[in-house]
Amino acid sequence: MEKTERTLASLGFSPNEIQVYLALNAAGSQKAGRIAKLAQIDRSSCYNTLRSLQQKGLVSYAAIGRVKWFQSAGPRLLRDYVRNQLADVEEILPTLHAQHKAGKIEGQVRLFKGAKGVRSILLDIIRTGADNLVFGSEGQLSDRMPEFASQFQRLRVEQGIRTRLVCRAGREEEDTPHSTHRYLEVQASPAVTNIYGDKIAILVWTDEPEGVVIENAAAAKAYRSYFEVLWKTARAGKRRGRNA
Repeated sequence: MEKTERTLASLGFSPNEIQVYLALNAAGSQKAGRIAKLAQIDRSSCYNTLRSLQQKGLVSYAAIGRVKWFQSAGPRLLRDYVRNQLADVEEILPTLHAQHKAGKIEGQVRLFKGAKGVRSILLDIIRTGADNLVFGSEGQLSDRMPEFASQFQRLRVEQGIRTRLVCRAGREEEDTPHSTHRYLEVQASPAVTNIYGDKIAILVWTDEPEGVVIENAAAAKAYRSYFEVLWKTARAGKRRGRNA
């Protein structure tokens, strides 16, 4: 499947709608029988598909005598169709947000897999906007996902999110106005714990990284207390940087 077809499919177009729309876009004004041949679908399916595309505002027709000549409404109207869909979504978002908040279960646990999952978790930290408490970091994000690591740091600074990290002694990371490190004599681990807002996110940096987010105010409070004990016990680092 080519990129154009994949994109149309992602917008909710059926396979028949994609074939008919692309056939009309390339061939210009055509009768239904010819469109069916170009799209390689049967005539009855073609008529149904033309009707659905008309309802989307992407196909029109002109009647010459008793014959209908169909034509694509033009690629620019595809953009208008997407904008209208987005406007419809924006209209129902307040209701959906209210329902989501009301129906949220205390103690919700979500699992994430792969680099995209890690991105989702870290972007959730940005969206939450709360300061982040971290222990167990071995610099895995910068090593494994350097481009996203830079983006994450920039967003964190823009949001004014401050991070305190308890790290393994011997790593000696650079302190900045937005990041402060302390050090403990502990074993290296692939697991990194983040505590932010009412959430705990644990990232496990195996060959395919994965993570779990626990959304529970009581659990987050307990983890935060545990972190503060570690923070008081740990050795302070040197403050050198200025930007991150």
